[in-house]
Amino acid sequence: MKKLATIGITTLVLLGLTACGGEKTETAPTAAGTTAPTATVAPTAAPAATSSGPRVIKYVGKEYTVPAKADKLVITGALESLEDALLLDVKPVGALTVGGKFPAVFAPITDKAEGVGEKTQPNLETILKLKPDVILMSTKFPAETIEKISKIGPTIPVSHIATDWENNLMLLGELTGKQDKAKQVLDKYKADSAALKAKIGPIFKGKKVVALRVRSGSLFIYPEDVFFNPSIYAELGATVPEEVKAAKSQANISLEKLSEMNPDYLIVEFSEEENKDTPKVFEDLKNNPIFKNINAVKNGQLYTNLVDPLLQGGTAYSKIKFLEAINSSKIVGAK
Repeated sequence: MKKLATIGITTLVLLGLTACGGEKTETAPTAAGTTAPTATVAPTAAPAATSSGPRVIKYVGKEYTVPAKADKLVITGALESLEDALLLDVKPVGALTVGGKFPAVFAPITDKAEGVGEKTQPNLETILKLKPDVILMSTKFPAETIEKISKIGPTIPVSHIATDWENNLMLLGELTGKQDKAKQVLDKYKADSAALKAKIGPIFKGKKVVALRVRSGSLFIYPEDVFFNPSIYAELGATVPEEVKAAKSQANISLEKLSEMNPDYLIVEFSEEENKDTPKVFEDLKNNPIFKNINAVKNGQLYTNLVDPLLQGGTAYSKIKFLEAINSSKIVGAK
């Protein structure tokens, strides 16, 4: 994978720029898989000095100065924000691409957007040309990339940690004037997840449930606050396996170790885009005798791509789609 900070001539372009607002207190990004600081309240905006003047938005314990109207959004690196944009029907002027194109799942909001580089390779020249009101980017970006992007205009690093999903949705709602819609989405999800927990709690009791991602030909599990794990454990009531508790970030797990875990329910996400060099890895895995002997596989409780495999898991959109998929799956009727 190419490094994020392959900026080339754009660096020279940006050296002369000064920040047009953005974060008031800048810190280095949180490493992938670690717990980012989480605010206890949803983002709020201070009253603007004038109807067209700047305003201050509070998000995960920091303050950001943004224009009174943020009509032109660019989303780079943060698939989380693209998922939130789907829910709120927000159409960015620029968005990240996967394999040089917009993933089909985002078609409803990217029909008029311009590609601004891959998830890990933002194209600063294109972002600069779009003259965005606000740039939403990922906390996974290194500090060097965040600094360069922030020179283009007001910039907010969006948390990739699943437990910040509510803050992320409310942030986009605040920026676009769709706070009420965001709150309605959150209220409905909480009611629906509580109803599903009442049905599925007895099924998961005493069982081991594991979410697994097949990426770059390897198997990965995640901490309990990353990926779909908050939905599985905190919201649907499954017991957190010790191996998941021990994971500090995305953790590579061998087939032999997965066999030792021996989950009763195995939820696998496999994307061809993330396994281009090993396209048959999952097919080979399913034919492996060790894998076949895992309880979940033997008992027909292996679930592959319940939702689009590019979904991040820790977003309102991911959680809603995951909830719907679980509710309509045979898990609910399992004995």
